[in-house]
Amino acid sequence: MSVRKAIQDVTDRIAARSRETRRDYLDRLERARESGVYRASLSCGNLAHGFAACSPSEKAALAGTRTLNLGIVTSYNDMLSAHQPYATYPDIIKEAAREIGATAQVAGGVPAMCDGVTQGQPGMDLSLFSRDVIAMSTAIALSHNMFDAAVYLGICDKIVPGLLIGALTFGHLPAVFIPAGPMPSGLPNDEKSRVRQLYMEGKVGRAELLEAEAKSYHSPGTCTFYGTANSNQMLMEIMGLHLPGSSFVNPGTPLRDALTREGTRRALSLTAQGNAYTPVGHVVDEKAIVNGLVGLHATGGSTNHTMHLIAIAAAAGMQVTWDDMSDLSDVTPLLARVYPNGVADVNHFHAAGGMGFLIRELLDDGYLHEDVKTVWGAGLSGYTVEAKLIEDKLSFEPAASESAAPKVLASARDPFQKSGGLKLLTGNLGRSVIKVSAVKPEHRVVEAPARVFHSQDGLQAAFKAGELTGDIIAVVRFSGPRAIGMPELHKLTPALGVLQDRGFKVALLTDGRMSGASGKVPAAIHMTPEAVDGGAIAKIRDGDIIRLDAEAGTLDFVGDEREFFARTPATEDLRREHYGMGRELFAGMRALVGVADRGASVFG
Repeated sequence: MSVRKAIQDVTDRIAARSRETRRDYLDRLERARESGVYRASLSCGNLAHGFAACSPSEKAALAGTRTLNLGIVTSYNDMLSAHQPYATYPDIIKEAAREIGATAQVAGGVPAMCDGVTQGQPGMDLSLFSRDVIAMSTAIALSHNMFDAAVYLGICDKIVPGLLIGALTFGHLPAVFIPAGPMPSGLPNDEKSRVRQLYMEGKVGRAELLEAEAKSYHSPGTCTFYGTANSNQMLMEIMGLHLPGSSFVNPGTPLRDALTREGTRRALSLTAQGNAYTPVGHVVDEKAIVNGLVGLHATGGSTNHTMHLIAIAAAAGMQVTWDDMSDLSDVTPLLARVYPNGVADVNHFHAAGGMGFLIRELLDDGYLHEDVKTVWGAGLSGYTVEAKLIEDKLSFEPAASESAAPKVLASARDPFQKSGGLKLLTGNLGRSVIKVSAVKPEHRVVEAPARVFHSQDGLQAAFKAGELTGDIIAVVRFSGPRAIGMPELHKLTPALGVLQDRGFKVALLTDGRMSGASGKVPAAIHMTPEAVDGGAIAKIRDGDIIRLDAEAGTLDFVGDEREFFARTPATEDLRREHYGMGRELFAGMRALVGVADRGASVFG
């Protein structure tokens, strides 16, 4: 299968730009493979500590050099719905490993926080940094050098990117990512959003709001809207790190458990002891990264990945830019309508044909690289299937030839729109990204006076006081990575949605985040340079005319540019935002973090 020229051009320039850094990475991978895959490199004392808690049979197996040992890195906790199902996975994995004469150990746990719980709260300031903490926690888990391969149990926003960054630092080891799946459908997401707006307007009370939220988020599994968590699962499958068809199978089902067992067997089949050695550092190359970006655009995925994929690529020695992402978005058709880009949820997407249908459509029309390494074997065509249990046996059947719900999942021949869901905005205010797949065309160009806030609470207060009564571009600054850790600002969504519904032209401009739940209001986010670095966003004043044109990809101050750039940037005393809820422990990360368009990483 040949890939379209526009896709190949971006792939080639990533490869050319990354030639030296990728070569250095692969050299390090090879040296690690030569010196560190086998437990024989450990001293007797090292090894005795490593298997002290094991059963006698496991000790006997691990004392040798031939028995395969699988590391499990888990994000399990029982407070968060997405991670609670992982409680039983280690036992399933260990049993599957024993059945083929291998052993498995939980190498370590990583933190897993939920942006839904911390939304609008001080803890949200730790969210983005948790990605790099998870990467470091993964490295610590694997540093015991006891493992021939690893499986990674993770779902949500920063967890999967953090796990993958950590896995890539052990790029000589095979890696299989094992999802837990979404919760069954509950209260429709658009109804939940409607109740939120009614609450903001004072038309319903807290009891009604909590009832709606509890009916939406109601059981184990990921949230069902297409935010960062479910974008993560799409990415792991389209990049060849999941088993085919495994991303959106509900937890607690026989099929889910069968896929977990098969993921275990697959990871152990890819080690350096066998004939199909497939280290994760070879799976994640420039073609896999481009496939991930195409999948992101084709599904209207999370804007968080405009940072995460840059950081993931960097961990594998590759340099990806927002320009690469924008150029791919321009030529990738939008094939999915999942809330907030539509009314359906991920269960409806899966039932309509899911990842197998999506990958086949994109492959057949030349939008994906087929010639890639995956944990399932060579070639992405192995992912154009649906996972099923037939007479209690796991089977992979060809994906449906037609979408079962064309309003949810479209063919490449008849897409919802000809370009993807993400765009790069550039202009005299700097660079930012915007998710337009959920924004109606009539709302994609906004020219309006600015109203400046130094926190999302300030905007909330102005809305409740009835001060926002006309067209507005709300500027929320001092929310960037170096300022306070770049929290998501979804607390603003209901208020801005109400203003838009009242007929006003409305947009948001911020150096903070909005993520995969970015909705119907145009939001220029990840503004770079951020306000704390003296970026142009710090020079905007109340009443300045700002023009956001998501069709043309521009974002500009409209007026006397000489006067504008001669202004002294605003400053803000943020010390009160750096303490409480553990935030004081992250001062070093705020000092080290890079800019958003380079992945907002503390690793350089």
